[in-house]
Amino acid sequence: MSGNLKIKITEVALRDGSHAIAHQFTVDQVTRVAKALDEAKMPYIEVAHGDGLAGSSLQYGLSRTNEMELIEAAVSVCQHTKVAVLLLPGIGTVNELKHAAGLGVKMARIATHVTEADVSAQHIAMSKELGLETVGFLMMSHMAPVEKLVEQAKLMESYGADIVYVVDSAGALLPHEVRERIRALRNTLTVEIGFHGHNNLSLAMANTLVAIEEGATRIDGSARCLGAGAGNTQTEVLVAVLDRLGIDTGIDLYKMMDVAEETVAPILHTPQEITRDSLVLGYAGVYSSFLLHAQRAARRFGLDSRDILVELGKRKVVGGQEDMILDVAAEIAKKKTEAAG
Repeated sequence: MSGNLKIKITEVALRDGSHAIAHQFTVDQVTRVAKALDEAKMPYIEVAHGDGLAGSSLQYGLSRTNEMELIEAAVSVCQHTKVAVLLLPGIGTVNELKHAAGLGVKMARIATHVTEADVSAQHIAMSKELGLETVGFLMMSHMAPVEKLVEQAKLMESYGADIVYVVDSAGALLPHEVRERIRALRNTLTVEIGFHGHNNLSLAMANTLVAIEEGATRIDGSARCLGAGAGNTQTEVLVAVLDRLGIDTGIDLYKMMDVAEETVAPILHTPQEITRDSLVLGYAGVYSSFLLHAQRAARRFGLDSRDILVELGKRKVVGGQEDMILDVAAEIAKKKTEAAG
């Protein structure tokens, strides 16, 4: 890695971090965080419900504030920083994408399960039509062999994506697995490659550096680790590490530290750390946003949340199947009752 490398970071605390605080962001919080990130010269910030545009629902979690108000607030205070949104086809539609673009969003990240890139064609095409920088976001990338990942990434590229991301939604990938995935995409695609990590196995930074070594130029981070599960690659730490490596991010390191310490930290309900539950997310390969849902189900049925998460991992449950969490918890509780009886 050398100083010639240019890495563009997307700060995801205002979207991925929505999971960690049960989607309770206020306009004031988003405004203050976005303004501070803009002053720190963050290239991109992502703003939306944790499950993307139109994610506010009983199944995924109801937002305290309409996400379009949050997006509009972020855009209004950003002079340098571009605001991005996430859209999962089947949750969000092209109508929400058009609305967000009308509010001044500059980037759309179209996210699918790692084996379902074909459902993104319409949304990627619409994003391009709207003049947005367009990202293909392959979630739960640990669940597919490298050949399948390459096939799906090529589909997103063929639909018009400017960048394709390897997304470690469960924080389950090990460094050598990140290396082979990024290398395979770099050897196959002509578009830029991105990496989005979660820290459930304490590997987000290591995995991110491996991804950069292999040619990823778009990297996600969350200030103060404000993201689902144990959070993402910690942005202020990443900026410092890349600076030590002589890699230019264009971000003001001290201001980024201040954003994390003074503006983002007070939003956290509890400090982001690797708890037994978030560790199990990475160990069992479970979608990081399932954490709060599984904990609620455990309380409701008097179970150990780890048992629920491990069973979800065995069943290879993926994002969008949040309704399965209660079903699995009910089954485990029933079996325990029968065994005791």
